[in-house]
Amino acid sequence: MTSTPPAPDPSRESNSQALIQSFLMIIFSEIGDKTFLIAAILAMRHPRMVVFAGAFGSLVVMSILSAEMGHILPTLIPKKWTQFAAAVFFLIFGARMMVEAKGMKGGSEKIREEMKEAEEEIEGDEAKAAGEAVPLEEMEAGHANGTGNGSLPMSPGPPSKRCANDKTSTWAEGARNFCSLFLGPVFVQSFILTFLGEWGDRSQIATIALGAAHNVYLVTLGTIVGHSCCTALAVIGGRYVSTKISVKRVTFGGAVLFLLFGILYLYETFFISDEFETATIPITPES
Repeated sequence: MTSTPPAPDPSRESNSQALIQSFLMIIFSEIGDKTFLIAAILAMRHPRMVVFAGAFGSLVVMSILSAEMGHILPTLIPKKWTQFAAAVFFLIFGARMMVEAKGMKGGSEKIREEMKEAEEEIEGDEAKAAGEAVPLEEMEAGHANGTGNGSLPMSPGPPSKRCANDKTSTWAEGARNFCSLFLGPVFVQSFILTFLGEWGDRSQIATIALGAAHNVYLVTLGTIVGHSCCTALAVIGGRYVSTKISVKRVTFGGAVLFLLFGILYLYETFFISDEFETATIPITPES
């Protein structure tokens, strides 16, 4: 009597698929990206470990939030529709990346633009952080507005709007100063710049889509491992690496990867989901 081989476990295949897809998605999305270059530039000016800790900590928080957002979606929308939405997002991102790759001559111009934007964001953040302490010193010296009376200049706009802006900036400044006191200004700067750079980025939306289609813990783990590799590479030698790698090839590879993800999710939406529902219909024994 011959024994039949055990059927493959679909849950195990889905778990490995979630890990591989989330890891590869981060690798192809983040190398040469603006947040990658921000970490590289900061690491040239400040201790590498502090920059890595701030940037990686921000990306861990972003990965958890994004995967959880995707995990909540199937509770509000049927899983079949969330998979279809994930397929649409991946196809759109893949098509856009393909167009970007075809428009690149060699990728050097893209890198220079991203590098310039990253440097401007860092310089603007440092100027803002330095400017927050100037009014207090000038007010104590009595030269805040050139009159010598120690009063601050009035900001333009209606009083209600001015008051709201002052309260918001005061809270933001206080939170930043409090965190800088315990974690250090470099850690806070790399954390904030990375978080703001990643919010609404292609990788965040892709993480939400993966979290809606797969196990949220595995998607989170895959994205965190991917971010750790990219951030470590950026901190160790990101500026050198960004000048040596072909951004056009990386973008083209990411486009192919995203298009494959989209086709895979379309197949799962219209074929595998229906087969699974048919196979799990309970069969009542005949009396």
